[in-house]
Amino acid sequence: MATIVAGQRLLQIPFKRCLLPGACVKSKAAARGLEPKRIRPFHVTPPAANMPEASSFPGVRSYAELMDLSIGDPDKFWGTLAKETLVWNQLFHRVHDCDLSKGFIAWFLGGQLNVSVNCLDRHANQFPNRVALIWERDEPGTELKITYRELLETTCRLANTMKRHGVQKGDRVAIYLPVSPLGIAAMLACARIGAVHTVIFAGFSSQALGGRIRDAQCKVVITCNQGVRAGRVIELKRMVDEAVRACPTVKHVFVAQRTDKKVPMGNTDIPLEEEMEKEQPVCDPESMDSEDLLFLLYTSGSTGKPKGLVHTQAGYLLYASLTHKYVFDYQEGDIHCCVADIGWITGHSYVVYGPLCNGGTTVLFESTPIYPDPGRYWETVQRLRINQFYGAPTAIRLLLNYGDSWVSKYDRSSLKMLGTVGEPINHEAWKWFWKVVGDGRCTLVDTWWQTETGGICISPRPSEKGAKILPAMAMRPFFGIQPALMDEKGNRLEGNDVTGALCITKPWPGIARTIYGDHPRFLNSYFEKYPGCYFTGDGAHRSEEGYYQITGRMDDIINIGGHRLGTAEIEDALAEHPDVPETAVIGYPHDLKGEAAFAFVVLKDTRTISEPVIIKDLKSTVASKIAKYAVPDQILIVKRLPKTRSGKIMRRVLKKIAIDETSNLGDLSTLDDPQVITEIIATYKKYKKDPATSQ
Repeated sequence: MATIVAGQRLLQIPFKRCLLPGACVKSKAAARGLEPKRIRPFHVTPPAANMPEASSFPGVRSYAELMDLSIGDPDKFWGTLAKETLVWNQLFHRVHDCDLSKGFIAWFLGGQLNVSVNCLDRHANQFPNRVALIWERDEPGTELKITYRELLETTCRLANTMKRHGVQKGDRVAIYLPVSPLGIAAMLACARIGAVHTVIFAGFSSQALGGRIRDAQCKVVITCNQGVRAGRVIELKRMVDEAVRACPTVKHVFVAQRTDKKVPMGNTDIPLEEEMEKEQPVCDPESMDSEDLLFLLYTSGSTGKPKGLVHTQAGYLLYASLTHKYVFDYQEGDIHCCVADIGWITGHSYVVYGPLCNGGTTVLFESTPIYPDPGRYWETVQRLRINQFYGAPTAIRLLLNYGDSWVSKYDRSSLKMLGTVGEPINHEAWKWFWKVVGDGRCTLVDTWWQTETGGICISPRPSEKGAKILPAMAMRPFFGIQPALMDEKGNRLEGNDVTGALCITKPWPGIARTIYGDHPRFLNSYFEKYPGCYFTGDGAHRSEEGYYQITGRMDDIINIGGHRLGTAEIEDALAEHPDVPETAVIGYPHDLKGEAAFAFVVLKDTRTISEPVIIKDLKSTVASKIAKYAVPDQILIVKRLPKTRSGKIMRRVLKKIAIDETSNLGDLSTLDDPQVITEIIATYKKYKKDPATSQ
């Protein structure tokens, strides 16, 4: 192999071996924890301020005063931090202009900057050899470290490649890649030239991929030949081939190599590494307006069509940076590990944009928590000396079931901060995570936020020094976030020890600006039910002490292992079966996933195939049209569904049946035929006794 120039190393990785100079490779025995572990002396990191420096706001002496300032004078608070945190080409002339009653949101008006410059150039200029990324590949013990200089030069080569193939400012680019340095470079390359990226989770089916590409009208797709996860190969290029057949806007598909296997290449396919090698490692960044589009990210809605939420440049980047810094108490030199996929907002904000904007070292975790064994997370913590670890409650519950020994065999003394994201965490999992993984000495933050919010909105930290943390509770709003709880009539609930719909009454820089191509849907989804507020769709309880605890979704969204999914999307997939005239999907509690899908399905009398075969077909259809995680855990065949006289399916009644709360079904006065409830309950009881009778 030729001499490797900085910035080219990502292009010439023999992926299966990863034995280049600078790649930190351990033996397989060490990776599996079979060699004697290296016990390092316990080091207590001095407590940090955990909030903006006092010098930023003279006269503000406490956390409470800082919170009051962020709510009472948002222009001063956010304007000061925007000037101190970000590098501007042209400074803004107005901090914000927002009207939540109209769904109008704009921050840092008149300002211009480039997100990739803020995440790369300024750090590469100051400390070029600092590690930006540690790629924890699927193969244990073969991590690869990428410096800021290397990531910048690779990003520039990729940006130049896209420009040479016609990608311009404002064009949409679909990224369908596993968690990898190339995925991060692709995101930053789009930001550098002003293209709008939409990262699509590499577990989505070709149909789900194609739908998102069409909605965004993407000009190019960036993918690789295959993905690798838990030792299994995923045919990503084949998925893209199937998807783009029905995507007329796609002009090119850039194909990288994750494995050595050659895949068929068509007329629009371009071998990415070969093209990038032709390019210079320098690319002039576009100067972008604060409110220009940065990325689209698709999330499920209460209808069957996913919605492309729009995040813009300066406000999003500032919010991701500040929440990363203060919620996780990030200090210079820390190694931050968020194990989320880059296809989700958590990966955007706390794998990529937040840590890199802060000049940090961020871990890219490509594998699963139990590959090759249930000690994978903690062996990685030991080997990489991770300081902050941020993951999903689903994974914590899974690992809890394997016992403490898989944790205790590894040195975790480097950990300072633990965090959970994606769904509420139960008390048992929280206590295990804190006591066993964190040895009872690490701060544990249960964070609440959404794709729409751009970053963490409620979390135990930051707070006054020494303030308590209560298990399984998000607790405190972040700076500038003013929550409110509403009753069913839209009245604001005052005082404490109350439960209601969770809203946020003031705008903040990280909030999404619209739904791509459908602003009326944006208004209807988030701003019309409670005028003047952002409605989160979640319920919450405010405790007697004034702390917030999330109680779950209030709409037709279910949260499967941290992945939000609209029940209507699953119903649409099920209803495509020729023998299924009607279906209703609800979410129900699941010990491992937190929540799972339960489908009530009506079959045609004219069907010619058996119920077990139909159920198998239905599961296959959902997996192929959405993703495997969307497949209902339970499918119950019923004769009919409970409906009101106007024809609306009473899903709340079905949910009561699914969780065995049939003694109190609530008001059934609008039900067209009450006998249907008796029928479904009898069918469900028979199913519970012997699931094989229905499946």
